[in-house]
Parts: sequence; structure tokens; C-alpha cells
Amino acid sequence: MRIGELAGRTGVSERSLRYYETQGLLAADRTPGGHRDYPEAAVDRVIRIQELYAAGLHSDKIRQLLPCMRDQDGGPSTVATPRLVADLTAERDRIDRMIADLVRSRDTLDEVIQAAQVD
Repeated sequence: MRIGELAGRTGVSERSLRYYETQGLLAADRTPGGHRDYPEAAVDRVIRIQELYAAGLHSDKIRQLLPCMRDQDGGPSTVATPRLVADLTAERDRIDRMIADLVRSRDTLDEVIQAAQVD
């Protein structure tokens, strides 16, 4: 499929798709006319990339992780290395700390809101 169709099916801009390609996250064949030609599996791949970015991972980490994931269901494959597992565990711990910080901030805001509503 062409880049415009992939963008439409995934909700990701053509510019982002080109960026994913330059970062080694996404690959496309080229037509004789030089147009990008993506396989059907690219839809799942782009969705997975978006999920990983949303989780706070950067492109270098995503590039390491993608070969260890199955695009169709997002599950793990058997090629994860101990180093990658350690790196991903550290990423998960970082996200857990961010969640805890956000919960504390929300709780503080709730206290302020409640105090302000007392007549």
C-alpha cells in the first residue's frame, strides 16, 4: 500500500511514517517509480510503534524492542535478550514512578479542591 493509505488506516501522518522509516522502525519496498510500497503488516507495526511511543519509549529503545514483538498481537517473541529485558524493566520502573508522582499530584489537588469548597 502507498504511504497515504497507510497514514489513513493508522491515523499517523505521512511525515511521521517517513520519520519511522529513517529511524529504522518501519520498512517499505519501492515501486519502479520510486514510491513507497508498504506490506499489509505495516498497519500493525505502525500501531505498535504508536503504542510504544505513548508508553514513553524513545525511538532507539523501540528499534531494539520491535524485533522481539509479534506485530499481529503485540505479544513477545522468543528473541528478547537479557539486556533488553533489563532495559525494558528499567523503562517500566520509570513509568511506575511517573504514575506514582501523578497520583500524588492528583491527591494534592483533590485536597486543595476539597479545602476550597468548605464554606
